[in-house]
Amino acid sequence: MSEQAVSQVAQSDVQTLDPERNEVPGRRLRASRSGGPTNWPATILLALLSLSILVPIYFAVVTAFKTPAELAESGFALPKHWTLENFRTAWTMTEFPKRFWTSLVITVGAVTLTLLTNAMVAYAIARNLDRKWVKALYYYFVIALFVPFPIIMLPVVKETALLKIDNEVGLILLYAVYGLAFNILLYTSYIKSIPIELEEAAALEGASRWTIFWRLIFPLLTPMNATVGILTCLWAWNDFLLPLVILTDPGKQTLPLAQYVFQGQFNTNYTVAFASYLMAVLPMVLVYMVAQRWVISGLMRGAQK
Repeated sequence: MSEQAVSQVAQSDVQTLDPERNEVPGRRLRASRSGGPTNWPATILLALLSLSILVPIYFAVVTAFKTPAELAESGFALPKHWTLENFRTAWTMTEFPKRFWTSLVITVGAVTLTLLTNAMVAYAIARNLDRKWVKALYYYFVIALFVPFPIIMLPVVKETALLKIDNEVGLILLYAVYGLAFNILLYTSYIKSIPIELEEAAALEGASRWTIFWRLIFPLLTPMNATVGILTCLWAWNDFLLPLVILTDPGKQTLPLAQYVFQGQFNTNYTVAFASYLMAVLPMVLVYMVAQRWVISGLMRGAQK
């Protein structure tokens, strides 16, 4: 390398440094941002919103360990004697292992079927939106978001009974179908961000459309698959209305339906009920803690144009 070239490189390196503090400008910018003034209105708002979540969680936890007499004295006070008796009673009254297994089968089936089918439908729509009939189909799915379930509840109940799918299989199919409209919105915006040149290169190598989707596109949809999967998982696990109107066999109740046993005609066993709620929500908390980074990543990437 000539002396002139070395001199030019040295001058460019010096210009990238801050002349006063001999620091890279990007580093100083990050430091100034971290040490900037606090946005107190936003901080106070976030604190109030966090209290709206933390206070009910605290109330649910302390209630689950109390006796009915302690709950009558004070709702927010800590239990005098921490006991697991409420959890044992809830385990027996709800037949927890059996109801847990039913909810698990429905949830896993709904998530699996949703990911396999909704992604294909969204891919076909996203890559053909230039066609008028495909765009009309896309808006047809979007309009379905504004149709309340109670309006179509009675026909759905009758159809599932006639087709003999008023069971776990019927619930899995309905979750996959009813989630299609919202999932198409998520998938199509994400698929548009995938360069179509990748598919053209695979097609030149002799790959079929089926191979392109499953070997190329579907792996690239991992962040969005995680987002759709966790949203479907939470919905299917916590849903009360759809299992209530679809399932006709009392022995096939899900956890939300089984927990309705704590509500009597004149009173409610709150201490045992909250213990049951905590046992039911714990699996979903664990699932969300594991998958939250993919959920956030999928939502952020799907919002990009």
